[in-house]
Amino acid sequence: MTGSTIGKVTQLLGLNRHSLLISLRTAVASVLSYLLAKGLRLPEFYWAPISTIVILLSTIDPLTLAWQRFLGTAVGAALGALIATHFTGNWMVYGAGIFVCGVLSAILRLHSAYRFAAITLTIVLLVTHGRPPWTLALHRFIEVSLGIVVALLVTLVWRLPNGDI
Repeated sequence: MTGSTIGKVTQLLGLNRHSLLISLRTAVASVLSYLLAKGLRLPEFYWAPISTIVILLSTIDPLTLAWQRFLGTAVGAALGALIATHFTGNWMVYGAGIFVCGVLSAILRLHSAYRFAAITLTIVLLVTHGRPPWTLALHRFIEVSLGIVVALLVTLVWRLPNGDI
């Protein structure tokens, strides 16, 4: 293919340099998260690359979103483990947990982190893992935090040309 043919094909497909760079950066960062999480033998390693993708491809500033996800995950993991330790899981316990999670997020002035807290609480309470709740909560926090750290490092090291993060 000639240069002009490649240009026509990429234009027809809606591709440009910026979209290719974003795709490449996301792929590299996701694989890095995956390899680190697998290397650390994290039981549900896939949360690391998922977190990396969430941070890198968000329309919100990565540092702001990373902080929200980090704090929300910590709140949801701790609250979910606390609830799972003291109560038998059912829809009422789950609903009350989501409610308390929202109230706690508001008290701690973490309004924007509530969605991440609720997601993590949901995983800790509803997904059967066969491990103690505090172990599960700690693993989830580590897996998500690893993905956040990788995403932030990649945004610092690999800046996109037009200033996008």
